[in-house]
Amino acid sequence: MAVLFFVIGGAVQSFCEDEKNVFDVITVDSAITPAVAKYVTRAIDQSGADGSAGIIILLDTPGGLDLSMRDIVKKLLNPPLPVIVFVYPSGARAASAGVMITMAAPVAAMAPGTNIGAAHPVAIGIGGKMDETMAKKVENDAVAYVRGIANTRARNADWAEKAVKESVSITSEKALELNVIDVIASDIEELLKKIDGTTIMLPSGNVTLETEGAVINKREMGLRENILITLSNPNVAYLLMMIGLAGLYFEFSNPGAILPGVVGGISLILAFFAMQTLPVNYAGVALIIFGIILFIAEIKIVSHGMLSVAGVISLVLGSVMLFDSSVPALRVSFGVMIPTIIIVSLFFIAVVSLAVKAQMKKPFTGVEGMIGRKGKTITPVHTDGKVFVKGERWNASSGEPIEEGTDVRVTGVKGLNLEVEKI
Repeated sequence: MAVLFFVIGGAVQSFCEDEKNVFDVITVDSAITPAVAKYVTRAIDQSGADGSAGIIILLDTPGGLDLSMRDIVKKLLNPPLPVIVFVYPSGARAASAGVMITMAAPVAAMAPGTNIGAAHPVAIGIGGKMDETMAKKVENDAVAYVRGIANTRARNADWAEKAVKESVSITSEKALELNVIDVIASDIEELLKKIDGTTIMLPSGNVTLETEGAVINKREMGLRENILITLSNPNVAYLLMMIGLAGLYFEFSNPGAILPGVVGGISLILAFFAMQTLPVNYAGVALIIFGIILFIAEIKIVSHGMLSVAGVISLVLGSVMLFDSSVPALRVSFGVMIPTIIIVSLFFIAVVSLAVKAQMKKPFTGVEGMIGRKGKTITPVHTDGKVFVKGERWNASSGEPIEEGTDVRVTGVKGLNLEVEKI
């Protein structure tokens, strides 16, 4: 009987645990790019399809691309299930695009020691500059957008406007005081306790959250998302492009090597795919390619190193201009750029030097390779005779009589006969 009671009790306990609400958790700790936007929207849809009670997005971002941010915001304003955006852990931030994402969430939360703000729009284009009229249009559009988000979620629209116009940034405590967010929590468990019983508005109607004792299901990023987000890193895209150009150049200068060409081709394809997700300035790409062309031209044109110097300068300018963004996470870091430029420049200069030396080096074979060679007569030489040159016996002739055992130099070649002169 006791055994039966134990089995029944265990089954009831297991059933009760199964009945607990499940909240999925994903992490966004990078710049907002198209790959990140796809990951977030897909995760929200997947959680809704799986029947989860909600999804928590752990956010730590310096900002990102406007279109990618808008894709996430649209999903947050029309979610299939409750979504909580949690700026976490301590030290994290929701800057620029992160402001819009946080304020668009049905529940917005922050951890102590985090901050939110600095949402002024930045220019993306050649030089990263806009005229005054266009800059005003972009700013007004961003203000209207963020105010609309704040009003939809009944949050502080005036502060949201300041975040755009004046780039103000505030702490989590101030954000709670100004009604920018809904709650402050030190971790996910505390967050779930504090929002239990909160009623939020979804497209399907009002929903009351039941989060007390909820089960946390951490959704790890899949291999595909990991690869896409890694490629969206401007440092990775930059390195792939430089490796690709170097590989293809080596393959073209040494046909048949195969491996450098394969690696270079794959790297370039991945680099151009990554650049579709980044604010690329194609003038920078053109300068980098022009720098490679200058290195190649050094082989054909004797410029005494001037073309190589111009190639290095072109590489530097192109690398600096490659990505247009005021967000550091969307630019190539100098810690990656400087060593890469030095290594790639040295590589091309070394290859060019070897090619030039090979062209200027005296031939070792054929008629040209015999001219100037030294040898010794093994018979008297005048109209005919024998000489020993390059370890071989040759028929030889000379314009003057030369005695046997005399050192001679080859001055010409006629068929299999060498013309020599006394040294």
